[in-house]
Amino acid sequence: MIMDIPWQQIQTDTLRRLIESFVTREGTDYGHKDYSIGEKVDQVLKQIQRGEAKITYDSDTESCNIIST
Repeated sequence: MIMDIPWQQIQTDTLRRLIESFVTREGTDYGHKDYSIGEKVDQVLKQIQRGEAKITYDSDTESCNIIST
């Protein structure tokens, strides 16, 4: 079962670590420009805050993911 997790209910440091884990996964593409990890984290956080992306939890695999909305 996949559930949406409101980002506001996640502690700030946990949210940043979750996003950092997401942006450092192999295959994450940010185009031709190189961005630092911090810049990538900030970009994804802004997308989540604007509702352009959301955090999901899969209870079958016990894992979180960030997906576009």
